[in-house]
Amino acid sequence: MTDPAPLTPTDLTGGPTRGVGEPGDQVRPGRRPRRDGEGPRDVKPVILTVDDDPSVSRAVARDLRRRYAEDYRVVRAETGSDALDVIREVVLRGEQVAVLLADYRMPQMNGVEFLESAMDLVPQARRALLTAYADTSAAIAAINVVDVDHYLLKPWEPPEEKLYPVIDDMLTSWKRDGKPPEHKTKILGHPWSPESYEVRDFLARNLVPYRWYNVEDPDGKRLLAAAGKGPADVPVVVTTSGDAMSRPSLTDLANAVGLDTTPRGDFYDVVIVGSGPAGLGAAVYAASEGLKTVVLERSAAGGQAGQSSRIENYLGFPDGVAGAQLTDRARRQAVRLGAELLTARSVVGLKAKGPAREITFDDGETLLAHAVVLATGVSYRQLDAEGADALLGRGIYYGSASTEAAACADQHVVIVGGANSAGQAAVFFSTHAAQVTLVVRGDSLTKSMSSYLIEQVEARDNIEVRTCTQIEKVEGEEHLSAVTLFDKTTGQREVVDAEHLFVFIGAAPLTDWLDGEVVRDARGFVVTGPELLVEGRRPDGWDLPRDPYLLESSLPGVFVAGDARADSVKRVASAVGEGALAVTLVHRYLAEQ
Repeated sequence: MTDPAPLTPTDLTGGPTRGVGEPGDQVRPGRRPRRDGEGPRDVKPVILTVDDDPSVSRAVARDLRRRYAEDYRVVRAETGSDALDVIREVVLRGEQVAVLLADYRMPQMNGVEFLESAMDLVPQARRALLTAYADTSAAIAAINVVDVDHYLLKPWEPPEEKLYPVIDDMLTSWKRDGKPPEHKTKILGHPWSPESYEVRDFLARNLVPYRWYNVEDPDGKRLLAAAGKGPADVPVVVTTSGDAMSRPSLTDLANAVGLDTTPRGDFYDVVIVGSGPAGLGAAVYAASEGLKTVVLERSAAGGQAGQSSRIENYLGFPDGVAGAQLTDRARRQAVRLGAELLTARSVVGLKAKGPAREITFDDGETLLAHAVVLATGVSYRQLDAEGADALLGRGIYYGSASTEAAACADQHVVIVGGANSAGQAAVFFSTHAAQVTLVVRGDSLTKSMSSYLIEQVEARDNIEVRTCTQIEKVEGEEHLSAVTLFDKTTGQREVVDAEHLFVFIGAAPLTDWLDGEVVRDARGFVVTGPELLVEGRRPDGWDLPRDPYLLESSLPGVFVAGDARADSVKRVASAVGEGALAVTLVHRYLAEQ
């Protein structure tokens, strides 16, 4: 071993530290995690050395860098606990540890104990123990306890003969069996947990790449331990920068993965509430025409259309298009043209504020605009079946829930509904499941499903259509296991085994928060335009010398587009058209101010 040379203070990520070492060398606990966007990440695999003697530690790191610095990042630590902290951070960031070199005779945690703990975190890393001539018993213990690949005798001068051949052999073995690095957001949770499903669905619908880990599996347990969390903390979300978040709110999650949640301004020409086809259509036209525009979305862009596995009757797509693909194109188009899109923001209030219109968020914050376009869409009605509420997110889902497709492989899937969304889901899941049962309350699909979808449903041998039937009861302990079907024609009941049930029934407008502010019909849909006139009289509180515009609500300057509007046509193309028309009417309204 040669004497160490003067070194530069740095930590694992290249910032200053109170320890000493070469760049990327010395580490210390408690360092600030590097955030996404703070510069390029060094993704070289790590060679980690642990020795409590600073001079030996520096010498080991220096000799390793001379040979391996081009392809590997050499990191050193002087205690086993510090080294384990390094490993946890590397694992959470999706990076790799290739080789561990640990001195045997260290206080508090010796080399064997360290390697034994490290095995749980990085089982594929190759392990070597550094020992003195007299420590043959340590070598035997290391072989028996932690299955070390090699043990090295100190000193190893010259390294070309006594160190590098050993490391070369370990690295060759590791590269043969190692896994590639994975820089994705990680979700650690239970497969039948509603909270875990909500996180997975939110990221999937916002097109954020992630990797799912079941905490009951070895890899999930390993990552949960690396994050310093336990079963009670799940779901745990580990960001690409290595931050571990336990049971995050959707707003915190959105911020962590880089989605926008905070408006850049406090006053806009137009605020659009909802980012389904109507909201995105309005955003594209408003932004392209120079209006300062912000879109507010509580979950993910696309609405129900974004969850459709395939839309085949939208103009310009002769081969059909996935709902997520169509709405993502619209989202990117709106953003490119200058619209802001805020995610995970729930709107709970709307009122006139002089000539402006004020939007209130669920956290109490407010936003002002000259005009508002309501494009909140609809949600599926709740399934009226015994036991359904208790199994929500544990086998029962509202909407397509494409994140569950892999789990449906070779299973029996039940789909409730008779309109296009249900038909699209039936066709989609039939490519994964062994059998799909489509439960329809009416006596025929022709009343509410497009003919092209009916033909596709009938062409699938593993889709069974049960008309005049409803779900009466669902059962299951940790997750759904059985469904009771009631045939209204025969009066017979049948219990069928099923682990997945997807609900597409009815349409409940998301307008409860508008109660008292705008006129709604008996079902909650917002009434607009000429329909607001009763015997030629304008609605109460209307203070303009004209009748409401076609898509204008009873509150001047507030327009409605898409499914939330009373008597609207529930189709993607009509929603986009109404969004565009709403912007034209916004221009007319602004010209009056």
